[in-house]
Amino acid sequence: MFVFDKINGKKVLKSTMLYGVEHFFTTRELPLFEADIKELKEECEKNREEVKNFLCAAELIKPVQTHTANIEIAHSGGFYNETDALVVEDKNIAIYLNFADCVPVILWDEKLNKGAIAHAGWRGTEKRIAPGTVKFMEKTFGTKPENVIAAIGPAISINHFEVDEQVFLRLKNSTNKDGFWKKSAALKKFQVDLKLLNKIQLEETGVNRIDLCGYCTYDFNDIFYSYRKEGGKTARHSAVLKLKEQ
Repeated sequence: MFVFDKINGKKVLKSTMLYGVEHFFTTRELPLFEADIKELKEECEKNREEVKNFLCAAELIKPVQTHTANIEIAHSGGFYNETDALVVEDKNIAIYLNFADCVPVILWDEKLNKGAIAHAGWRGTEKRIAPGTVKFMEKTFGTKPENVIAAIGPAISINHFEVDEQVFLRLKNSTNKDGFWKKSAALKKFQVDLKLLNKIQLEETGVNRIDLCGYCTYDFNDIFYSYRKEGGKTARHSAVLKLKEQ
């Protein structure tokens, strides 16, 4: 279940399933990345410092996201170009990735206390970046999928995410299951539920505890940023993660 909370009076969204880690999805009240809205640059700088202090983190690290399936481990002072999933094992740093309709996925191995955030737009979803991150953690740390808890955050819903046949077939081929799409009224167009598709992919990988957020960024554009609703000129909300001492 997802619930709203506040950081210094500013609204954030949390998953009750991720009980053992500091995490949240920011809203328009707490932007961390201005993207196309340059007048928010100073506010975002202040917000990043505020979040870093709130989390008692030495650093707040983000990658340069380019819709890849590249996964890296976050380290102090690191720079991550063309990276769309960050894994964290250092309890002194916090990580964040930025979104405006794409699917944010926070992953936490409750046994080993390792975590990750994946950025799954349609390209990342086609490349199975969320389950790929679980497999990366399995290979790197020995993570078992059954020990992973996933929170799939606010993203565009099936009612507002329409794609052409070529994109649809690429997404359809990313899983052996169905039920995440419907035919659009428009000729040779399809509507796809990216959040549900990421959930299906994670389940296929063996992750069975998944919190699926019901908020659509397009419908709730007063709370979250939406690339499609705002015509491609918008800032970003973020998924933030910091491990706790156990």
